[in-house]
Amino acid sequence: MVAKTRKQTGKSPATQADRDRSPLVSPPGKSTVRRPGREGKAFSSSHPNGLSGIGHKLGLTPSAVARLGVTLLLAALTGYLHWHHLSQLFENDRHFSHLSNLEKEMAFRTEMGLYYSYYKTIIEAPSFLDGLHMVMNDRLTEYPLVINTLKRFNLYPEVVLASWYRMYTGVMGYFGIPTKMCWSINRGEGLTPVDSCEGMGDPAYFYVTCVFLLNGAMMSLFFIYGAYLSGSRLGGIVTTMCFFFNHGESTRVMWTPPLRESFAYPFLVLQMLLLTYILRTRNPSRTAMVALGVSNLCFMLPWQFAQFVLLTQVASLFASYILGYLAAAKMQSILVTHMITLGICFILMFGNSMLLTSFYASSLVSIWAIIALRDRFAQVFKPGIITWVMQGLAWVGSTVLLKFMLSTVLCASDDAHISGLIKSKFTSYKDFHTLMYTCAAEFDFIELETPVRYLKTLLLPINMLVVALIAWRTLQDIVRFLRDGGKTDDVDEAAGSEIVGKGELVYHSLQLVAFAVLAVLIMRLKLFLTPHMCIMASLICSKQLFGWIGERFKHQIGVFAVMAIMAVQGVANLQAQWAIIGEFSNLPQEELLTWIQENARPDSVFAGAMPTMASVKLSTGRPIVNHPHYEDAGLRERTKLVYSMYSRMSGETVKRNLMKLGVDFFVLEDSWCTRRTRPGCSMPEIWDIEDHQNIA
Repeated sequence: MVAKTRKQTGKSPATQADRDRSPLVSPPGKSTVRRPGREGKAFSSSHPNGLSGIGHKLGLTPSAVARLGVTLLLAALTGYLHWHHLSQLFENDRHFSHLSNLEKEMAFRTEMGLYYSYYKTIIEAPSFLDGLHMVMNDRLTEYPLVINTLKRFNLYPEVVLASWYRMYTGVMGYFGIPTKMCWSINRGEGLTPVDSCEGMGDPAYFYVTCVFLLNGAMMSLFFIYGAYLSGSRLGGIVTTMCFFFNHGESTRVMWTPPLRESFAYPFLVLQMLLLTYILRTRNPSRTAMVALGVSNLCFMLPWQFAQFVLLTQVASLFASYILGYLAAAKMQSILVTHMITLGICFILMFGNSMLLTSFYASSLVSIWAIIALRDRFAQVFKPGIITWVMQGLAWVGSTVLLKFMLSTVLCASDDAHISGLIKSKFTSYKDFHTLMYTCAAEFDFIELETPVRYLKTLLLPINMLVVALIAWRTLQDIVRFLRDGGKTDDVDEAAGSEIVGKGELVYHSLQLVAFAVLAVLIMRLKLFLTPHMCIMASLICSKQLFGWIGERFKHQIGVFAVMAIMAVQGVANLQAQWAIIGEFSNLPQEELLTWIQENARPDSVFAGAMPTMASVKLSTGRPIVNHPHYEDAGLRERTKLVYSMYSRMSGETVKRNLMKLGVDFFVLEDSWCTRRTRPGCSMPEIWDIEDHQNIA
């Protein structure tokens, strides 16, 4: 048996906090922000055309180049620390390096296994194009239908990773370089030994490594984001410290690498960083707008829920525009960028109707129309609160009307469950599909323990202080505006720059409020709220907000004191994560999958619980009729028929439902008959909402 010693080393990113106190340079060329990561070491002082050459092109002084180099070096360091942290947590939790191929696949539960199965399909196909054709003409996922899974499931990450894997193994194989090491693992307890492989040549290892590298690069972006927003490298350190200290509330990529947010969220961070640059710049270049559009596209393509996040962003920007912090021309440029990105995404997603019928798409059109008609609003309404309210009402009314018109015209009902989910949050409404969501803890209201955790690491108090200061200054501006009768003419350049500077802070505060509302309604979405709170925490280093403290030294001493208090609970949180030691094992499911491979015909059709069906498809390659991707109206109805097995209906009715779908085998998990997360959430109780005839 091969035994490996796993080192439990805890490294806090806060150890670098005392090394840098110089402010971050904000050069004009900042619009070319790229995604840094482990390649940060390429900027070596020994390279004659390295950082100094870049500084010369940007017109920076040698001291500014040095400060920029230190900033990028610290960003690369935080990225490396986060990549290592994620990799270590994942290995500690699963003992992934010692699992067999089957166990690694079983470790990808629910929809994770579904997404990974298409990656596996492409790498095992005779060629990349053959694999791409197979996932675009899939006959296994919703038997007997043939569906384009690239369109339905946002599988571009799997397509890209599969192509990289094939290229990597092909090149390494050509040069005869080994890419993995395999061992025979004795599992003990009378279990048969299994072969386990480790290295980039192992498909599962390659997959999760790429995910963790991407999220390591995301932490580098967080450092740059915090430093740029606050105007100080110390702000970047505060942001990354807050993220690490609240890591369990900020991300779940270390437990669920294949989920869509693992691929999408890093690009949202990049997009918001670029948006901050655009808001800060009086006249942003076309290059900056193109970069914003590309990052927007990279965020939308991997994740079907990206549209809801972008809706909150557009709404926050529109509110900033209404209050006078965002010029109409700049707002329209941002809207056009969003529209072009949405159109390209619609094409790349093969005409996915959910994009065009979303509130996000309707909101873009309605806001653009309202800004185009701003002179009419000024003629009809007196500048001030009435105009602001009427513009807000016009946006809400036209967005809702246009959304439902488009849904009716295009006969789209895939997102109908979203309306039901929102309705259930504010009323007593519930149905089968709504309860399938709300009975899961991650779709329930945010738990009360979450604000307490924010409080212990000072994340909540810091954000409340920052937002209170921004709100107070915004209120002063509004009162001044109303007192002057709504006059905004003859604004000099200095005052205009001040308005632009305040505008980015107002936008970030409104975005924080929007994320907070989403998180309160749906706990899963706190994964947007917590990182943004970490970004906002960087503003305690901002001279713009805290210049009243006095000299720079006093300000920095105060920031270090706050970080020291944060570290008390923050380090305890990290130690709790590092203490998680486990090993994945699911012997009953392993026996089930082995039995299917050995006894069921290759064309046998299976039905059962959604999480189990993903594993059946991934590990056995047998056709299934339902799966965990619940965002399609037809799939929701199929799953409802399958889950009649757990209702109070007669056996004949259940059999008829399954025969209608062409099912050969049903995987019965009797625990589904009795388990419930809370009262009213067992399967028989959920069915009682729909099946009144058989209640009790």
